[in-house]
Amino acid sequence: MKIDRRAARKVLTALFVALPLAAAACTMPADTGADGSKMRVGIVFDIGGKDDRSFNAAALVGVSCAATGTKPDGTPCEKPSLGVVVRDVEPGSPTSIEPAMRAFAERGYDLVIGVGFAQAPIMESVAKDYPNINFAIIDGVSELPNVASLVFREHEGSYLVGMIAARASRTGTLGFLGGMDIPLIHRFAKGYEEGARAVRPDVRIIQNYVGVTDGAWNNPGKGKELSLSQIGKGADVIFTAAGNSGLGAFDAVEQAGKGADGRATHFVIGVDSNQNMVKPGYVLTSMVKRVDNAVYDIIEDVVNRRFKGGFHVFGLSEDGVAYSLDQYNRDLIPADVLQEADAARQKIINGEIKVTDAMAK
Repeated sequence: MKIDRRAARKVLTALFVALPLAAAACTMPADTGADGSKMRVGIVFDIGGKDDRSFNAAALVGVSCAATGTKPDGTPCEKPSLGVVVRDVEPGSPTSIEPAMRAFAERGYDLVIGVGFAQAPIMESVAKDYPNINFAIIDGVSELPNVASLVFREHEGSYLVGMIAARASRTGTLGFLGGMDIPLIHRFAKGYEEGARAVRPDVRIIQNYVGVTDGAWNNPGKGKELSLSQIGKGADVIFTAAGNSGLGAFDAVEQAGKGADGRATHFVIGVDSNQNMVKPGYVLTSMVKRVDNAVYDIIEDVVNRRFKGGFHVFGLSEDGVAYSLDQYNRDLIPADVLQEADAARQKIINGEIKVTDAMAK
């Protein structure tokens, strides 16, 4: 007997849909399915969870702003509400990602968003079965016409925090903590190194990665262990691009303590979201990856019926990456260092500084 694979998938999806999506951690307005005037957006977070205070959290801000005009913490967004209904799923394991995507697609959602490069092959499979549904993958790449690839020039923002790190270092040794040892994270590392060497050619950089599987994003204990090792080798500023594992680096610099002047002796640089408030006084800055802007923009495209598949690139010139400056770290970075970083930012935008993209072929 010949089995219709697509029909079988629909049966499985129907079974999944029969279970309330709220059980998978829905935090957005209820999906009644009755108001045809409101567009519906479904987002599937990475297994690190939306409360990782990093990559997933930034995506959550984007959908929250599109839905309500306010951020998850209740503060107003820079952009207005788009009046969409948003539902989210936090998969407990990688095997839960595909059923969640298929559930949204089978219900006819106007846009399905996947968070993280690891979801790209899954989205590719689902999007082929639902060619009339719009999809968007963050940090992933697809050539399907109904999939928007939201990618960033992380190396550009990393260059700027590398400059700041090198200027702040007292030892001349910096640390880099990556999550999964993959080309995407090498892009952060290379930009960081080039920025640091631009202002301090003799700087030493110690690199470590948490692992080579998806678990590398969610192991703060290992992140702390590696960070303490870097501190033991002289690193006094550590840039972390490791998702939830990177929170271990925050604990490590706090454990290193403060000097006689009351200032932290070691600093961490956060990533993706503004993490300056995680350990105030110990966070030099954060390399903010504006995943929130990218998510909001693609939802706005769908609302205005101008969705396009293909690459959507966010760099310094598109306000896609930046370094954070606020009340938590303003006193940690001298004015002349900020001026130097801002000058470099403009030169990168103008093409006067070419930052190496470690993922370029």
